[in-house]
Amino acid sequence: MSTGLVKRRLANSAAESTKKNKSDDEKSDEERMSDTGDKSMRLTLMEEVLLMGLKDREGYTSFWNDCISSGLRGCILVELALRGRIQLDKQQARRRKLLDRKVRCKNDAPTGDVILDEALTHIKKGETEESVQGWIDLLSGETWNPLKLQYQLRNVRERLAKNLVEKGVLTTSKQNFILFDMTTHPVVNDDMKSRLLKRVQDAVLTKWPNDIDKMDRRTLALIYLAHSSDVLENAFQPLSDEDYDTAMRRVRFLLDLNPEEQGQRSANNELLWAVVGVYMK
Repeated sequence: MSTGLVKRRLANSAAESTKKNKSDDEKSDEERMSDTGDKSMRLTLMEEVLLMGLKDREGYTSFWNDCISSGLRGCILVELALRGRIQLDKQQARRRKLLDRKVRCKNDAPTGDVILDEALTHIKKGETEESVQGWIDLLSGETWNPLKLQYQLRNVRERLAKNLVEKGVLTTSKQNFILFDMTTHPVVNDDMKSRLLKRVQDAVLTKWPNDIDKMDRRTLALIYLAHSSDVLENAFQPLSDEDYDTAMRRVRFLLDLNPEEQGQRSANNELLWAVVGVYMK
């Protein structure tokens, strides 16, 4: 074997090792969104949760679901954290609980997503110092302070649906409800939604890890956020009775974890566990 060939192989091996060992902060948004291993899946957490909640043919979420609005704001914060844009402020000598720590802008580079960039702009302004709970309330407009209504993100579901239409997952239609007409967004890419649901199913069935730290971070976040948005059940409806019971038992295991303890174990996931703590309390 020639010396030149050996050098090339060694260089390629080093490059692969460097790529595998990249920290989350060094990854591009493209690489972070590919952590699931499915490179065709280019949906944000907000889009995935909305897609799980939409009725396929009707093209709208359940009228009885009053959780999804708040849940989508949690998705925004976790997505920004996964992309390395925001974090909780550093611990001081006196340790504080996750829910008591403020959210800080870590990197104000645009994400390319309008909703994420709008939320990031609010957070990086520095005009208000809020915890995760505070930002979820502000972004959803649930605040008693009229001076802070400027932080509300409006028409989030409609804007996410429009994004999914542009990505070829949904289409736009009109449905008459006797007293009014409503714009709906039926699913046209059944394959995309099926793969999304299967990823959630596999995470708590065939790919269930013995150690939660080994679970893909985006998928773990999706399970918690889908539950908080009251759409997780939709992923398990097609399962057999036996698989359904197994899936729900493992989801219950996740829900019984202590977010504070999990956040202390994994500094990279602190904001995710803070969001989970808000919804679980």
